[in-house]
Amino acid sequence: MEYTHLGETGLEVSRLCLGCMNFGSGEPWMINDREQSRAVIQRALDLGITFFDTANVYSQGESEEILGEALAESDRVRSELAVATKVYGPMHDGPNGQGLSRKHIFEQADASLERLGLDYIDLYQIHRWDDETPIAETLSALDTLVEEGKVRYVGASTMPAWKFAKALYEADLNNRERFVSMQCEYNLVDRHEEANVLPLCADQGIGVLPWSPLAGGFLTGKYERDADLEEGRAASDEFMEKRFTEENWDVLEGVRDLADAKDVTPAQLSLAWLLHKDLVDAPIVGPRTIDHLEENVGALEVDLTDEELERLEAPKTPVWNAEIGDV
Repeated sequence: MEYTHLGETGLEVSRLCLGCMNFGSGEPWMINDREQSRAVIQRALDLGITFFDTANVYSQGESEEILGEALAESDRVRSELAVATKVYGPMHDGPNGQGLSRKHIFEQADASLERLGLDYIDLYQIHRWDDETPIAETLSALDTLVEEGKVRYVGASTMPAWKFAKALYEADLNNRERFVSMQCEYNLVDRHEEANVLPLCADQGIGVLPWSPLAGGFLTGKYERDADLEEGRAASDEFMEKRFTEENWDVLEGVRDLADAKDVTPAQLSLAWLLHKDLVDAPIVGPRTIDHLEENVGALEVDLTDEELERLEAPKTPVWNAEIGDV
């Protein structure tokens, strides 16, 4: 395993982050087996992965519980691990059940710590922007969590660049804890963030943690251009359907050709493309099996030339759609 620093901080993280959204029973496509989930986490630890990302809203806290159980069972030293979770999504019906108010953040930070079985969260992230809460209130609450020792660093996820810039400015102006990382959708077929938040991250020294680095499985090569997509997640998920365009099929064709030439899998090549991006600290991989996890880790051994990187990127021109950032 390789390691790097998160953004401009001193926090060392593995070059791959294990995403934990699949751990739980919230959706049919999730693992739905705690023992299997813990086995994947344990294998990740054995492979040197020390960076884990979850969220309170994943299966309504079940993902955090599973991660906490697995880490408690492991023999890894806590100081070596970087555990990240998120706040924003709905956790209960009625008033104050979601968002980034001071009340909700404080309650959910404590709840996440209890589910994780930890004394502190390494990276606490706002899952989305909250238009109903002033960013000054949100930053004040996060700042307090850091001062109390419950949180070490704060990060953000999925928003238009102008909103993220507003948050960074507010933090600088009022001496609040500054966001050190940005989680954003980023992969070979979803490159819209190159026209949105990534230039800001480069300018401000923000670490980038791409989610959906394999485009929901599209870049693994498991789908065929002319196949009938009547089964599985692709048949029912509008988020997946957007990827089945002629332009994206052209990208996948290039991935497959180069992967064959290098004797690696399309998934490994696609992850290697991200790992070659200077801005990217750690793609968030979400394997459902140990075999998939081991395949993902193999991406660290794939070298790409500048010409190969350009060839993979050639079919697409990144364009920012404002609707994407507000999902």
